[in-house]
Amino acid sequence: MKKVIVLSSIGVGALLLGIGSILYFGSYSNGIRSGVVVKISERGFLFKTYEGQLNMATFGAFKNQSDLNTVFEFSVPRDREDVIKTLKEVSLTGERVSLDYEEKYFVYWWLGETKYLVTKVERLKQ
Repeated sequence: MKKVIVLSSIGVGALLLGIGSILYFGSYSNGIRSGVVVKISERGFLFKTYEGQLNMATFGAFKNQSDLNTVFEFSVPRDREDVIKTLKEVSLTGERVSLDYEEKYFVYWWLGETKYLVTKVERLKQ
């Protein structure tokens, strides 16, 4: 009887570990968004994260007033120093960029304040 309980406990533990790994390391979706970076800031008290906003509206092509408020909020993992550097540069110049991101299942407060983690920035030719 003890053997069954021990094996069941190990099985349940392995199952929970597997589900937790999928939720943490996996992503719900991957995508690309383009626009102009209007904000990038370092935030947090104990765990510093980078948070940003991308204005996705195309100037001159507004159909209604709600098009003016098309903002994509995102986070950047701290280990992506190349992405952070590029985002800081383009936020000052107003260049259009394309952001590759992955959407996580949940917000992990030590990674950022959003579910959207930017993994790559590409400057778009004017």
